[in-house]
Amino acid sequence: MKKLILGILAHVDAGKTTLSEGLLYENGQIRSLGRVDHQDAFLDTNALEKERGITIFSKQARIVTEDMECTLLDTPGHVDFSAEMERTLQVLDYAVLVISGTDGVQGHTRTLWRLLRHYEVPVFLFVNKMDLPGTDHGKIQKELERELSDGCVDFSGDVQGTEEFYDHLAMCNEAMLESFMEHQSVSGELIKKAIADREVFPCFYGSALKLDGIKMLWEGLKSYTKQPVYGDEFAARVYKIGRDAQGSRLTYMKVTGGNLHVKDKITYQELVEKADQIRIYSGDKYELVDEVQAGEVCAVTGLTATYPGQGLGAEKADEVPVLEPVLNYRIYLPQDVNPSDMFGKLKLLEEEDPQLHIIWNEKLREIHAQMMGQVQIEILTRLIKERFGVTVTFGTGSIVYKETIARPVEGVGHFEPLRHYAEVHILMEPGEPGSGIQVASACSEDVLDLNWQRLILTHIEEREHPGVLTGSALTDVKFTILTGRAHLKHTEGGDFRQATYRAIRQGLKSTENVLLEPVYAFTLMLPADCVGRAMSDIRLRAGKVDTPEYISGADGDMAVLTGTAPVATMQDYMTEVHAYTRGTGSLTLTLHGYDVCHNAEEVIARMGYDSEADTENPTASVFCAHGAGFLVPWDQVADYMHLDYVYHPDEKADSELDTTHAFGAENNFGRKPEKPKETAGSWELDRELQEIYAREFGMNKDDMLDQERKKWRKKNQADASGVRGPKHDKQGNVIYPRKDPGEEYLIVDGYNIIFAWEDLNELSKTNMDSARGKLLDALGSYQGYRGCHVIVVFDAYRTKGHPATTEQYHNIRVVYTKTDETADMYIEKLVHEIGKKNRVTVATNDGLEQLTVMSQGALRMSASNLKEELGRTAKEIYEEYLKKQGKA
Repeated sequence: MKKLILGILAHVDAGKTTLSEGLLYENGQIRSLGRVDHQDAFLDTNALEKERGITIFSKQARIVTEDMECTLLDTPGHVDFSAEMERTLQVLDYAVLVISGTDGVQGHTRTLWRLLRHYEVPVFLFVNKMDLPGTDHGKIQKELERELSDGCVDFSGDVQGTEEFYDHLAMCNEAMLESFMEHQSVSGELIKKAIADREVFPCFYGSALKLDGIKMLWEGLKSYTKQPVYGDEFAARVYKIGRDAQGSRLTYMKVTGGNLHVKDKITYQELVEKADQIRIYSGDKYELVDEVQAGEVCAVTGLTATYPGQGLGAEKADEVPVLEPVLNYRIYLPQDVNPSDMFGKLKLLEEEDPQLHIIWNEKLREIHAQMMGQVQIEILTRLIKERFGVTVTFGTGSIVYKETIARPVEGVGHFEPLRHYAEVHILMEPGEPGSGIQVASACSEDVLDLNWQRLILTHIEEREHPGVLTGSALTDVKFTILTGRAHLKHTEGGDFRQATYRAIRQGLKSTENVLLEPVYAFTLMLPADCVGRAMSDIRLRAGKVDTPEYISGADGDMAVLTGTAPVATMQDYMTEVHAYTRGTGSLTLTLHGYDVCHNAEEVIARMGYDSEADTENPTASVFCAHGAGFLVPWDQVADYMHLDYVYHPDEKADSELDTTHAFGAENNFGRKPEKPKETAGSWELDRELQEIYAREFGMNKDDMLDQERKKWRKKNQADASGVRGPKHDKQGNVIYPRKDPGEEYLIVDGYNIIFAWEDLNELSKTNMDSARGKLLDALGSYQGYRGCHVIVVFDAYRTKGHPATTEQYHNIRVVYTKTDETADMYIEKLVHEIGKKNRVTVATNDGLEQLTVMSQGALRMSASNLKEELGRTAKEIYEEYLKKQGKA
């Protein structure tokens, strides 16, 4: 029997819960239809849900028929409870996205679509309320194709099986096109695969309240879904923490491998706990079972420290949530309530909703809560009253800011009071927007034992690290362990915690920091004659507006404006829209993510954070001398640290940076100016190369210099002669080399170079194809003149189902990596293959990639060096042209 986990999602008031009721009723799971407005819906069992007529907590219900067992997960539709909905997405096999036929695609619908794409959930669509006046089947279908995807295909009963139906399917992928061309139809198996691969999104129409179209939707789900395949080893994904009426802690999970029995031991976070009970819920009732198999969801008692998003057994932890709270409120308590005691109780609520952040301000002895909006405040107030018997009030909301960094830096932390020792060097690099905190290690186990490295990674991930501008949480940063040192006798685990925290703070103080603010994606519909006023308003509020779209209607021409704008400037704009459009305008706001703060200086000044006065997050390191520890300020750590720097910024990029910054460092990387690095034609060693030679080959300084000198001479002699033929000494005698030095290769990390060159970076924001073409044209001219082999590697890592492809662009080779293979990985493999017999130079600004290819014998070239080299070559080509024309 096919088993599926099916999620029902929608924007508020689209009829999501009514559809769930209809599916349960039509399949004989409930005897009578409940209604949200009658407060008797089968899934909205909570008193708050009945009172407000909205779904607040995700629920589950089972539908068991002869050929399919389906678990429905009904999720909240209100934007304030999007975090609850997002956690549910991580355990779905398929989703049904409900859209109101009277409203069409709304702003929150687009957010849901973006999340479904992010979590790669196959989607069926049900357009509801088609019985109401003003709905137009054909118009809505076109809107779905335009606003969501070309793969939205009408599966209505009068359309399925027609030539038009198969023709639309054939346009979705090659396999269905071939089938249609040969048989004038498309097989069910091909349709199922296309739906599972998110290439086709079946659309059904009806009225859930009148049970119209529900049977057809159910038949579509039975016919066009596939049973997921699971492994034999136990694995499970936690998606929710709750409590029953008796206060027992419930861990809701989906078993994604093997099976789970009652009293089975589950190991996680160094804990070993038993599954005391396994409950299968349907509405507010549950059935106790002895076993659940892969593909089923259940609630387990007996687990005390699980959290949403956690992977158990063979299942990995999930990624950073896309939706996060953006407003911060102070919680005011009655005078007779102890704030410390109440804080502990509120943390229990945070456990159930991890996107509710409860924060304790020790200095002010205040409790703050970070939440999504006003409705969530009202619900939380009721929950606190019901759960703990305390009436609380909330202050005015303030924006939740975050911080990141603009350029890489090596942070150094040292902790050495008497009888303690640890030193940590961490490379901190800017990450992609929305990537959160990422960790890695580039440190050899010969340098620092693996157990110490794991401890450092744990300390990086175990807490939010405050930035140095406002003390806001750090995000979108990749941390890589470069090196570290422990003492055989005196090092304890807590020493590396202190060293790690101090390394991060020292790194932040030594680089350029950026304040981030939350931004909304907005959709503003208003009369066409109000567009000028609206665009002016949005720009004054530091927003970005796309080109208006105009719609003609019976009530006159309307315009739709979309774009992004800061949360801080848009919260009160709805009132203004209603005023100047005389009630005809509508504004939809959905959280889009974080972007650079539009008024950073003003916010920093207002918050008044002093990183040096934050004693809980010290920037200084602790060293030991004469049997006593002493503090060394962050900007002097380089003079005392026991290990050398590993990371060195590329020459030109470093020289272009200001030598001072807002925090008073002597230069950009918190160390005194060093001896200038040698030019690209020099064989002098830099520190990281010395460490590689010493670690990998056991060379001393003289051996290293000799090895590097030979390598540079081999390259420069070949470059100077232009041929690989015999060389001559000063007397003209032929010098026969011991072996053929091989071909000359230049390997270019394509996107790394594009984003490093200002002109290409700007071009890429509007047209990435043009940026790629411009880079390839410049490299093609270079190759034609120099005669070397040029290989350009572009990263297709995030492109689903992309095979590795190689194509010829004029005279250069262009590689697009396969899915799950980064450009770094491909280049490292390529250097390993061709580097032994050829002279290879890799052009990239990635410091770690430079180190890796250098250790394999290749030469490195920074983005700025490559630009200079192409510029010199272009100049030589032009001068040669002038000579041939007799104009030089």
